Amino acid sequence: MSEPSPTRPKRRGRLLRYVAALLVLCSVAAYLVVQYVTGGGGARGCKVVSADGDEKSFEFTPEQAENAATIAAVGTGRNMPERAVTIALATALQESGLRNIAHGDRDSLGLFQQRPSQGWGTERQIMDPTYAAGIFYAHLAKVPHYTDLPLTEAAQEVQRSGFPEAYAKHEPDAELLAAALTGRAAATLTCDGRPAATASATGPDAVRAALVRDFGRDALQETGAQVGGTPVPSPSPAPSVTATAQGRTVTVPVPQDAEADATGRGRRGWQLAQWAVANSSALHIQRVSYAGREWTAQSGGGGWKPVAADGAGGAAQSADVVRIVTGQ
Repeated sequence: MSEPSPTRPKRRGRLLRYVAALLVLCSVAAYLVVQYVTGGGGARGCKVVSADGDEKSFEFTPEQAENAATIAAVGTGRNMPERAVTIALATALQESGLRNIAHGDRDSLGLFQQRPSQGWGTERQIMDPTYAAGIFYAHLAKVPHYTDLPLTEAAQEVQRSGFPEAYAKHEPDAELLAAALTGRAAATLTCDGRPAATASATGPDAVRAALVRDFGRDALQETGAQVGGTPVPSPSPAPSVTATAQGRTVTVPVPQDAEADATGRGRRGWQLAQWAVANSSALHIQRVSYAGREWTAQSGGGGWKPVAADGAGGAAQSADVVRIVTGQ
């Protein structure tokens, strides 16, 4: 009786390895396609750079950008200092990766992993990023001298985390985000503006509604929220945000402020302009212009470009306004 050929098992094993490798490659390719389309995972899409020329930068997703912009807007609306915004952003980066997730340890939810059972609000309230940020700031404001504390200690006074040292690793990225999204660092945040497939509303009306949501609404005062049974103190009145729309353009007036530069443009204008860029995917924003500079979607995150006086940003140069142009 003839013996089986030793080459057959070798060929069969080689074929199985080839098939396995092909399946792995297909899985990786499918994952990357999904991440690119949805803007999640490795599909960054947004970047913030240091204004100090030290080449520091942080890349993040449009979803993270939108949530970070909300956190910053709520903080400045409550007259919280930039340090408070940095603490809030570092906390959200650690707790949720700046994603509004509907799960966590025990009953923890949302950007800050707040727990309904611990008096942070209802599930619906906590899943509202504006509310979640507001109640975080309300609790942070009660920490004595929090601006002088190490970030880990300040965040821990609010969060009571089992791993308080983890907040520190996010401080450099949070500082870059806070500088841009409070308007101190001009023209440092950019996104590629790829429209999000999950956007529920777009156009000028959606932009105005989002401005009111982040800058002009006091979620805590509306709900009468409590933290640990203690009523949350009413915040200082938020700066008003008005906007007019003509066609696909939303124009937001910017009052001169005490920290304005030589042209009269200051932190408020750059906060609004970079807030719009951070929300460009969700709201299908195509162009933002302010103070002689313009950001355009689909530019590959190339940054803010100077615009001529008679160009698309000319009106934004001649008046203290932020001009936001939507895709529809």
